[in-house]
Amino acid sequence: MRRLAAAATLAVLVAATACSRGGDTPDTPGRLPDGPDVLRVLAGSEVKDLEPLLKEAAGAVGVKVALTYTGTLDGAEQVASGGADGHYDATWFSSNRYLSLIDGANAKLSTQTKVMVSPVVLGLKKTKAHALGWDTRQVTWADIAAAAKDRKFTFGMTNPASSNSGFSALVGVTAALSNAGEALDKAQIAAATPKLKQFFSAQTLTAGSSGWLADAYAKTSSVDGLINYESVLLGLQSRLKEPLTIVYPSDGVVTADYPLTLLASSAKKDLYGKLATWLRTPDVQRKIMTTTYRRPIVPEVRPDQRFGTAQLLELPFPNRRSAADELISAYLNQVRRPSRTLFVLDTSGSMRGDRIDALKQALAALTGADTSVSGQFSRFRNRETVTLLPFNSAPGTPRTFTVPERDATPVLGQIRSYGEDLDAGGGTAIYDSLRAAYELAARQGNGGDFTSIVLMTDGDNTDGASYDDFASYYATTSRNVRTFVVLFGDSDVAEMKQVAALTGGATFDARSGSLASAFKEIRGYQ
Repeated sequence: MRRLAAAATLAVLVAATACSRGGDTPDTPGRLPDGPDVLRVLAGSEVKDLEPLLKEAAGAVGVKVALTYTGTLDGAEQVASGGADGHYDATWFSSNRYLSLIDGANAKLSTQTKVMVSPVVLGLKKTKAHALGWDTRQVTWADIAAAAKDRKFTFGMTNPASSNSGFSALVGVTAALSNAGEALDKAQIAAATPKLKQFFSAQTLTAGSSGWLADAYAKTSSVDGLINYESVLLGLQSRLKEPLTIVYPSDGVVTADYPLTLLASSAKKDLYGKLATWLRTPDVQRKIMTTTYRRPIVPEVRPDQRFGTAQLLELPFPNRRSAADELISAYLNQVRRPSRTLFVLDTSGSMRGDRIDALKQALAALTGADTSVSGQFSRFRNRETVTLLPFNSAPGTPRTFTVPERDATPVLGQIRSYGEDLDAGGGTAIYDSLRAAYELAARQGNGGDFTSIVLMTDGDNTDGASYDDFASYYATTSRNVRTFVVLFGDSDVAEMKQVAALTGGATFDARSGSLASAFKEIRGYQ
């Protein structure tokens, strides 16, 4: 578990979140460092690459920055509900657009300072872009949608319910395909849904964060491109065997402007002002441009040649939260390709008591018991196939549920009832059970669906095959199904990270936090 020292000599004190790669453990607000020279910032993971630069702020202007990372929607809800009051002094998301739509949220915000700019665009393998003729002419989202419909290319994009880059891309595509001249509304979203379904039929890679998506794309050769921040695409170039051609749709994009925002409840206005002013100085803006590939926000610093000469036209954004939520819901339940998820759940003897209760609560949350907006977006989706495979000394009998496209309530109730009947006892056959899940996934076939496995265990492997045995088996599979591991209780952290790395997945740490929250985080990656 990673910890950055909180000594006064450090300029940046980072509290990692459960959605970070590598199984970092979330810090609770009560454990945040504080002091007269510390600015506590609730941030999106997109600004994590600014940590090295922010270390300079302590020496330059006497400000130490304590960053706590969270998802965009979770962070917005936390601020709007007042949960951030007293724990944080500022927020720093890639955009405040969604936050500003929540009733009462604007009253929680004070000064906003835009720091940098990055549009959400399409990056496509150079040979694929050339074959489509997109390297020599202007391209619209309609052109991109037509090629996607005919599967002339495939792409990856983050989940719009958990990542601002995915949300911005979804808004941009919808606005362009619906010819919206003003803010999107529910009628326009409904009219655009058939076209969106054709567009996203070409999406073959998903993720819960822009960084994880970029890492996954760099490791695969089967996906042609990415819809992501321009900065992420530029930063990827040196890691790819084949460079990306960046396509700037001529009918418009949605741009992130990264506003550092003072919370109205904070008493550290002066500290905020020093940091915000420093971040917009020409020297710092140049460093941001060269190290993070984002465009400078101040006119004194001109974007360099990497950003090209395409003029960026901003597409309209929803001006009501109901429209924004409707768009995300339509994407999850109607538009995107269905998902197929296999949960491999530890029900060994060590799970007795509070642990098995936590597992039941986590499953219930995914059936709709979590009534928060982010909770509703992370529930089992319409058209999703869900398999629950409990295990102890040996794999149990799997139970598969398919959530219908309409009227999901009865099936969600069945899943909840199944979870409530789980009991604990016996040993822990992790690798026999994980292998059983992979064999079941192979028999089910994915039919083009997003298929993944969630492994939750609270201890060491005590029965059956070893990790080495599983690794040997995994080498014989098609290796296109990732395992996302939830660390819980007394999990063998090193070995579980090996499982995630082997399968291209990630670890999510629930040892000191909520198992339900970890499950919710994982849903962004499925």
